[in-house]
Amino acid sequence: MTISAITETLLAAKKAAGLSFADLEAKTGYDEVWIASVFYRQASTSVEEATQLIEAIGADASLIDALADFPVKGSLDPVIPTDPLIYRFYEIMQVYGMPMKAVIHEKFGDGIMSAIDFTLDVEKVEDPKGDRVKVVMCGKFLPYKKW
Repeated sequence: MTISAITETLLAAKKAAGLSFADLEAKTGYDEVWIASVFYRQASTSVEEATQLIEAIGADASLIDALADFPVKGSLDPVIPTDPLIYRFYEIMQVYGMPMKAVIHEKFGDGIMSAIDFTLDVEKVEDPKGDRVKVVMCGKFLPYKKW
């Protein structure tokens, strides 16, 4: 995955400020996953939101306009991802994608889950056998139109 110069600059400023995405959520009131999405240029901001984020990490104000621009979404190369964590999500979709689709269709009908009207939360679940990652995706159901 190629990381843009803007993303590299934002991540470097965040690191220099000693902040996590959770810290930025606490400082700004915006969700940590949404903030990360902005940093990786998968979401856009208003000028006011960009200003808050840039000030929170102490980055150069020249980045504000870039964050308020519409990004080109879809950062993964069009091949099987090689990063182990991202690959696991690819693997999950390979194994459970069709079963998930079947269950969603049974419950909602023919349609899709929106990735626009969508939230994603990542939680840490402590477990004596090894901590677990809990990913909660919540997207609006969009039925296919009949005409």
